[in-house]
Amino acid sequence: MAKKDEAAKAKEQALLADVEEFQRRLGALDQRLDNIDSIVTAVAERVMSQPLALNITCPSCGKNIEITIIGQGKRAV
Repeated sequence: MAKKDEAAKAKEQALLADVEEFQRRLGALDQRLDNIDSIVTAVAERVMSQPLALNITCPSCGKNIEITIIGQGKRAV
């Protein structure tokens, strides 16, 4: 009976260790996703603050067409 209790305790401790490792990895993943979100937001804000010009040549007539896109940053509400 004592061996069964020891085996059960060892199994429980192994499961707890696995859960703790999973929580640690999940926390690291959450932090990485937050960092990626911050980087993407910074890049998007930087791109939107500058005008973007597209030069396209019409395949039918060969005339150059220029399209300029100007973005606006977020406005505080």
